[in-house]
Amino acid sequence: MQFRLSDIQLLTKEMVQAIYKPVPKFAHKGSNGLGLLIAGSRNMPGAALLSAKAALRSGLGKLIVHAPATEVLEKLILSIPEAMLSYDNNSDFFSKPPNNIAQCNALAVGPGLGTNSITAQGLLKLLQQLPYPIIVDADALNILAENKEWLGLLPKNSILTPHISEFDRLAEKSQNRLERLQKAQYFAQKYNVIVVLKGHYSTIILPNGETFMNTTGNQGMATAGSGDVLTGILLGLLTKGYTPENTAKLGVYLHGFAGDLALRKQSHESLVASDIIENLGATFKSLQNNFQ
Repeated sequence: MQFRLSDIQLLTKEMVQAIYKPVPKFAHKGSNGLGLLIAGSRNMPGAALLSAKAALRSGLGKLIVHAPATEVLEKLILSIPEAMLSYDNNSDFFSKPPNNIAQCNALAVGPGLGTNSITAQGLLKLLQQLPYPIIVDADALNILAENKEWLGLLPKNSILTPHISEFDRLAEKSQNRLERLQKAQYFAQKYNVIVVLKGHYSTIILPNGETFMNTTGNQGMATAGSGDVLTGILLGLLTKGYTPENTAKLGVYLHGFAGDLALRKQSHESLVASDIIENLGATFKSLQNNFQ
């Protein structure tokens, strides 16, 4: 398929309003799904914390966090008692997939994971047993960039969320934004995945070449942990039963909109990733009021 830049559409509030599904009156934690987050390491425990908080604020029923016990889970449970814990065999970093993958409705992997060889082999074992599309972020993407032959193991319609540098490592460096978008379109088609190219005006590229440029968000969101929050939002939506395509569209838009709401109290300089999470409640409420 020959992709054209004219394929790009703006991701508007009308599109997102049409995607959003209110929580049914008789919903329960089982019907809202069970999500699995694989994240965190000795040097980056906060990434797992941010992703887990965002996932729980995005509507899933139950969340399992699989991570090193000593360096991540013992800290996480103090801040997020709602999460269930799955202990990795290694106390410092991810080394082996948990046994409960099949019973979960969705999975996200990557925030704060680290890229050592044992973690890389753990990711390979995970990719070899996946029964559904997953969300791949951060160090999981960096590991794939070093082992490109593993990209073919990704389940169809998995969501990859690279920032510019991560995507350049996956698909080789581009000279400009337009060239990078064209490479992302080719990449999405080749591996049958959804690419969320993060940045100001984050862009979603579907496997069929359709490309959507987000219209929410601001430069204050260019801060550590913002991508971890997006991963959590996407996990929450995918767990609830949104299709991968609608998960990407709704999640990216809401992530940016929460950042815009946060900016009403903060400045571009002072905004941090936690501010985005704190505004998710207002963001979801706005869906019922046509984003007023």
